[in-house]
Amino acid sequence: MLIVFGGLPGSGKSTLSAAVASRLAAAYLRVDAVESAMWECGIDRGQPTGLAAYGVAQAIAAANLGLGTTVVADAVNAVEPARDGWRGVAAAAGVPLRVVEVVCSDPVEHRRRVESREPGPGQRFVPTWAQVRAREWQPWTEPRLTVDTMTPSVELVERILEYVS
Repeated sequence: MLIVFGGLPGSGKSTLSAAVASRLAAAYLRVDAVESAMWECGIDRGQPTGLAAYGVAQAIAAANLGLGTTVVADAVNAVEPARDGWRGVAAAAGVPLRVVEVVCSDPVEHRRRVESREPGPGQRFVPTWAQVRAREWQPWTEPRLTVDTMTPSVELVERILEYVS
């Protein structure tokens, strides 16, 4: 199975996706870490690394799915080209795709999270609140579970595990 998380930076998707991957003993792919590794290897930050990082993560997902491993993908997934890549990976592997959209319904809390966060594992930079607010976001078109991280994480992880089972 391919489980794709999406949501704005600071919404709580990395916390939830890592917990779900751990509970399922799944491969965990974080697009932010892939993009940071690309920069560390000399690709200029001015280059369009965002969609390229998705392509790298999707290739790794395909390889893991081919081995029969469940994959959890952690990425903003703000636009259709990124999302369409995950759909293609799941279809090519012949596995179910489950989408989890993560939101933080309280803008004050969301801003606090963004402004207080440190880079995660393998991540060199975190966006500012202004960058998060300015980011393009297209509505999802496929069935998905939407979770609001104003609910405690423990409850959400259980809800997500129920959804993907």
